Amino acid sequence: MPSPSPSRSRQMTAGQAVALFMAFLLASGIGGLLAAGLALPTVAMANSATDLGVQAFEDLPSELEQKPLSEKSVVLAADGTQLAEFWAENREVVTQDRISEQMQNAVIATEDRRFYQHGGIDPTGTLRAAVANFSGGSTQGGSTLTQQYVKNVLIESAIREGDFAAAEAAREADGTEGYARKLREAKLAIALEKTMTKDEILTAYLNIAQFGISTYGVEAAAQRYFSKPAAELNYLEAATIAGITNSPTLYDPVKNPDKSEGRRNTVLFLMHDQGYITDEEYEAGKATPLGDTLHISEPKSGCIAAEAVVAGAGYFCDYVTNVIKNDPAFGETKEERQDLLLRGGLTITTTLDIRVQTAANDAVKGSVPVNDPSGVGQAMSVVEPGTGQIKAMAQNRDFNNAETVEAGQTAVNYNTSYEYGGSTGFPPGSTFKAFTLLQWLKDGHALTETVNGAVRTLNTNQFTACGSRLGNSTYKAGNAEGNGGMMSVLNATQNSVNLAYLSMAMQLDLCDIMNGAAELGVVQAGNGEPFQAFPANVLGSDSTTPLAMAGAYATFASGGVYCSPIAITAVQDASGADLPVPTAGCKQAISPEVANAMAYAMGNVWSGTGKGIGTPAYEAAGKTGTTSHNEHTWFAGYTPRLATAVWVGHPDSMTPMQRVTINGRYYPSVYGATIAGKTWKAAMDSVLLDGSPNPAFGEANTNEIYGAPVAVPSVIGLDVDTAQQQLVAAGFGVQTGEPQYSELPVNTVLDQSPSGSATPGSMITVILSQGPDPAAQQPADPANPNPAEANRPNQGPGNGNNG
Repeated sequence: MPSPSPSRSRQMTAGQAVALFMAFLLASGIGGLLAAGLALPTVAMANSATDLGVQAFEDLPSELEQKPLSEKSVVLAADGTQLAEFWAENREVVTQDRISEQMQNAVIATEDRRFYQHGGIDPTGTLRAAVANFSGGSTQGGSTLTQQYVKNVLIESAIREGDFAAAEAAREADGTEGYARKLREAKLAIALEKTMTKDEILTAYLNIAQFGISTYGVEAAAQRYFSKPAAELNYLEAATIAGITNSPTLYDPVKNPDKSEGRRNTVLFLMHDQGYITDEEYEAGKATPLGDTLHISEPKSGCIAAEAVVAGAGYFCDYVTNVIKNDPAFGETKEERQDLLLRGGLTITTTLDIRVQTAANDAVKGSVPVNDPSGVGQAMSVVEPGTGQIKAMAQNRDFNNAETVEAGQTAVNYNTSYEYGGSTGFPPGSTFKAFTLLQWLKDGHALTETVNGAVRTLNTNQFTACGSRLGNSTYKAGNAEGNGGMMSVLNATQNSVNLAYLSMAMQLDLCDIMNGAAELGVVQAGNGEPFQAFPANVLGSDSTTPLAMAGAYATFASGGVYCSPIAITAVQDASGADLPVPTAGCKQAISPEVANAMAYAMGNVWSGTGKGIGTPAYEAAGKTGTTSHNEHTWFAGYTPRLATAVWVGHPDSMTPMQRVTINGRYYPSVYGATIAGKTWKAAMDSVLLDGSPNPAFGEANTNEIYGAPVAVPSVIGLDVDTAQQQLVAAGFGVQTGEPQYSELPVNTVLDQSPSGSATPGSMITVILSQGPDPAAQQPADPANPNPAEANRPNQGPGNGNNG
């Protein structure tokens, strides 16, 4: 007889001895299904190997820690429309009643035909695999569904903890490590079957197993390959899915349809052999090409998918994910929050209004197309007054957060700040004047007060910041609207007169202006700090975001209630339990009287700098904004229903928009009303002219318009220069009426009106003396002691009353 080949006569290793001893122990320990003496092959086993096997078995843990499975999270619009999914493992956990019976049968037939008979390990399968492996035949697993479930739990737990070495060890199938793993799985499987029913184990396995490339759990597989839920799978579809787990990449129906079809037919054979399908079903199934059954729906993870659902919604979706990554409401660390999004099975309901988003996207991309040769960018944020809910975010770029992007694509959200997926912001220009106007009213000034709008050289020491005068430095500023002159604050707002607003700021504290803006969410986009207390920032030189501006202007629209802009209204975890979400923290930030006066003042924009936009058919207020050389232009406008900020400019540079062609039209210079204002109106018209009522702003009080009445100094008897100085110092304007004769010296005040009280800034009319009446100063005529009688008409007959 020829001697055995080297591969058959090799010495048994300690690991193999452990494996065989494991089979003996397990076989003899479950109800006497096999006699130990018959089950154990005749081998020469050293006592040390036996001791090793016993000790290894005793030292292994007997309880399996089962954590919630990684599940995909979904983001929904306000109306429940699914915008996007996020996952580390594409999985949706389902209950047994949501898995078709044939799907359950297919897995049992393929993986563990004695599943309902054994107690966690199958002695027959285990010993068969052990003998085959020892004898040098093809490697066999022999694992039950329970053992496979245990293996998947161990892999999943290791991955969740970031221990990829442990995950790889849990996958190990060969050598001593493989046998040790099987021993561990076997003991855990036996223990698990004492705490879980067979149906629970089967359902758990169907939810955890990998069914193709990046496809986990039977529900995800059913949706990917057949575009239907697992509950509706027929026997042929079930056989396709059940065959994949043997090698998820090799048998993936999308990647390798030929190999997948062969594997499917193997499963069909097993199902037929075990009585799960009829002869007719088996023959018909084998004869059906795999391609005829597939209905592929390749899932997309991330916000790119949102673009296909709602045009332009990718940026809003991205903002939502950054809220979750940044807000402690979703976890202590950024890593925990990211893990929650990708594995927590969250259902995230957002504030996105599809109708508003569509209107915003159409308006933004309609006025400045995505790939316009000018390279000009445009962005719009829409916030609901009184709730802070972000209804839309749009920009004239297509969202793409892949490593490679094409022209007109970017992942940078121009609407928000860097930590939320945005940029470092843009200078708001004259839209920031609203916060000087706000402080003006908060300090008790009125809209009708007069200020100097004349172009002139200023000195920084004319301004106060945080209670102290600034240093001595020349400061030059100009007016886009001309030289100006003395004007009311109302007129200065309507026409956005720079020098008038700087004159207003001289009467205020710059720190109060900047802090007042910060209290309404308008801060520097780069660092989150208030705007710097410099005169130039009265005109909006630091950078902020459209979302911040929309949130602040919503305060003016809501009667003074400020709400931090929010994008999420509810989050449920995989079990359906509600999780805490960031709140808008709505509060009465400014008085209703001041808010109403802001709307009264900025409601005149349509006849001022915004006259080129066109007056809306609904009550609205707003402010144009343009930086010094037309690099960035804005329009921030609001109604009681919506507050919207629009920015137009070059996103990556301070490039003047002068002598430029945008969307096929030539512009000598671009201003706030030129593009941004018209884009605002196009979007708002589309949304607000829907037949729903558009309420009016609250009525502005006379105190904010004209000022609260104060005492008017009495200047009667004073010379005109002194009288004027006193009245101007008291905050009033002065004008003269018709002079009158009097015994008082010329230019002495005889009378004034009003004389008791008046609103600050009112004009006080003074009546001046023009000296004595000359007629009363003529010398007496002795021949005519009564000159008045000499001039009386003749009263003779014929001149009387005829009756």
